[in-house]
Amino acid sequence: MKFYLGTTDYNWYSYLSQIDPEDVNFWQPGGKTKFSVLSPGQPFLFKLKSPYNAIGGIGFFSSHTFLPLNIAWDAFGQRNGSQNIEVLRKMISNYRKEDYIVNPVIGCIVLTNPIFFKKEDWIPTPENWANSIVQGKSYNTEESIGAGIWKQVEILLDKYLYLNAKDEGKSQLLLEESDSPKYGKEVLTKVRLGQGAFRVLITDAYYRKCSITGEKTLPVLEAAHIKPYAESGPHFISNGILLRSDIHKLFDTGYITITNEYKIEVSKRIREEFSNGKEYYQYHGKTLSNLPGRDSDRPDSKYIDWHNTNIFKN
Repeated sequence: MKFYLGTTDYNWYSYLSQIDPEDVNFWQPGGKTKFSVLSPGQPFLFKLKSPYNAIGGIGFFSSHTFLPLNIAWDAFGQRNGSQNIEVLRKMISNYRKEDYIVNPVIGCIVLTNPIFFKKEDWIPTPENWANSIVQGKSYNTEESIGAGIWKQVEILLDKYLYLNAKDEGKSQLLLEESDSPKYGKEVLTKVRLGQGAFRVLITDAYYRKCSITGEKTLPVLEAAHIKPYAESGPHFISNGILLRSDIHKLFDTGYITITNEYKIEVSKRIREEFSNGKEYYQYHGKTLSNLPGRDSDRPDSKYIDWHNTNIFKN
């Protein structure tokens, strides 16, 4: 199994270790180099810089994208590793060599299910780690050093996942699920996406365009759940659709929906209740303007059917 040790800003690490986030943005100050080392679900370890020189935690890779700073903050908030956007802007500016930019484009390595180890559990930096490494290094459990690192990580995953489950009254469930082999590929099936990771995946899957209007202005585009998360709708791409903010609100409140043929339906209730809606009726009967490239990522019929039965106002 492949995993990655990414060099970590200690202030980022320290702040996030205190707030127990569901996902995090392991940001890169530059917005040019694509991170393509890992596949979705593979482990990303937090390697603390000098003077700490230790592995202090783990997250699981979801995706990589480039976002303007204000959009990254809107998507992740404090899960960017700072209490507010101004602090984050200063952190990023300290790493960038060019002149100060108010809203720079940054790289976003989206990690879900992060775990931050207590200091007494930090793992020593591997013996083949060179001081010249700036961003990180990949390892594989098929090799001796990688296997040694992952063996230590497994022990800590067992410890921290058990403690978290116990705190939530779910220790028995975890014990039932943790039969050998406990981790390796098995742990990847238990990784769950957070809200920020979901938004990034939906935004990129729909090519950064509203699937109904074709709008491309990123600040007004929102990742909508077809079956709401509050109703046990999962953070799956197939349960999402990228919509302009006003369309999103109408979708969530039942004035707009889609069919299994990806046709748009606009409820007559807009006209009846608000004596308006010309802007929206122009889309009625049309096919979604864009869809994800992979069939498995396109809206799933079971979520569409749920939305039409429970939300849409006929």
